[in-house]
Amino acid sequence: MAETEEILEFWFGTDSVAGIETQRRWFSADPEFDQLCIERFLSDHVAASEGKLDRWRRDPRSCLALVLLLDQFPRNLFRNTARAFATDVQALAVARDAVAEGRDRELIPLQRAFLYIPFEHSETLADQEESVRLTSELVREHPQCAGFLKYAEAHREVIRRFGRFPHRNPILGRASTPAEAEYLRDHRGF
Repeated sequence: MAETEEILEFWFGTDSVAGIETQRRWFSADPEFDQLCIERFLSDHVAASEGKLDRWRRDPRSCLALVLLLDQFPRNLFRNTARAFATDVQALAVARDAVAEGRDRELIPLQRAFLYIPFEHSETLADQEESVRLTSELVREHPQCAGFLKYAEAHREVIRRFGRFPHRNPILGRASTPAEAEYLRDHRGF
């Protein structure tokens, strides 16, 4: 089992500001990075998904590590499968609790942004609104996080328009509507 600091260092790097190479691997498909995530953190993800790491919810940094294990890592561990999204609801519950308890305020700006991403990954409009609200507040305090707001707003617009993320349809076995199919021709998705 990895410790929370090992997870955070792996995800963010050793500095308080992640380097460009660290940032590139977050949101792009990289088979080597995916394999590294599998080798180092698959068992931790499984433990988190089974509730065996719920004690991590109490501390801001371990709470963030738990959110990463439930929200970010599955997208690398199970890329292009339904399992990539299977623990989104759990991640959102952890993030929602952290925000309610003010644990997000004890993290550095970049870490706060990742704590808010489970709201952005939800297919519920109220969660999308919360994502934009939280990220807007973060950007007002830390303008260097503006890129996160751009994506939060874009995700919200997709949910406003379709009520779900059309790019997930094939992975989740959902049929696309004609409007979604047209959208997918012009957009890579999230």
